[in-house]
Amino acid sequence: MDDIPSLPSPRLDIRDLRVVLALASARTTAQAASMLHLTQPAVSRALLAAEDKLGTRLFDRTPRGLVPTSAGERLISGATRLLVELGDLEHRVCTPESAPLRLRLVCECYTAYHWLPSTLANLRKSLPALEVSLALEHTHTPVAALEAGDIDVALVTSAVVPRARLEERQIFSDEVVFIVSASHPLAARKTLSPEDLCEHTLLSSAVPSTEGHWFMKRVFGRARPQLRFEKIPLTEAIIDVARAGLGIAVLSEWVASPHLGKGDVVAKRLASGPLLRPWRMAWRREVDSAALRLLAAIEATVPRGLLAG
Repeated sequence: MDDIPSLPSPRLDIRDLRVVLALASARTTAQAASMLHLTQPAVSRALLAAEDKLGTRLFDRTPRGLVPTSAGERLISGATRLLVELGDLEHRVCTPESAPLRLRLVCECYTAYHWLPSTLANLRKSLPALEVSLALEHTHTPVAALEAGDIDVALVTSAVVPRARLEERQIFSDEVVFIVSASHPLAARKTLSPEDLCEHTLLSSAVPSTEGHWFMKRVFGRARPQLRFEKIPLTEAIIDVARAGLGIAVLSEWVASPHLGKGDVVAKRLASGPLLRPWRMAWRREVDSAALRLLAAIEATVPRGLLAG
């Protein structure tokens, strides 16, 4: 019999990965302890043990809670995928082949469709037993559609998800940027201020009212200035109007990035820092196993940091 090939000996075990994922989701050791049914000191010790095994810090302790370091982000990105693949392997070993699992998916924001189709195509190759279809008709009411059973999974940005009835996981953030013509008076600015936004027309597509509230709160805090918004349905038209110097386009980095290489438009951030929009995945508990497989695929393929730096 041939010798069994030498295999790597990972420093981390499954318990370490579960603790890290819980902390990434909860942002505090107290909430992570509740999720894991452990004590807070036990979670703190487990985190220190994981960091000691790897010889690197996984989270920064900040007033806003635990924030993953770059090393932590890399571990979080792969941990869910590893756990889901292990569970999927166990499932294939223990059960006979069956019909493919089917999920109906919708995104609260159309910007996700700039990368989601390729993710679903890769999913068909890696997980042929899982079929995902898009239910675009529920774009504006994803949570209601989940509760009614009309869809199985939703990617949401601002909708409130009732955790008593649905599962939810924060999975990534994209950056909202401000696009202006290279000849625009603001183009020479290193960053923009909220006052700059008040003085110019803002160009965007139609967004849910909850996302509009999120934008106002993040940019202006408690102030509620009267902004001039012009809603334009097509991304190319929004860019063209901004290119003509007729306003500031407010777009996701995913949408803006392909238009930034020609030199006729430039992207700006706020002086307060990147405007990060958190994305979450919500799903019905009845499809928990299949949803976690989809979650792992999305975390592994979503574009990250297109405008980093």
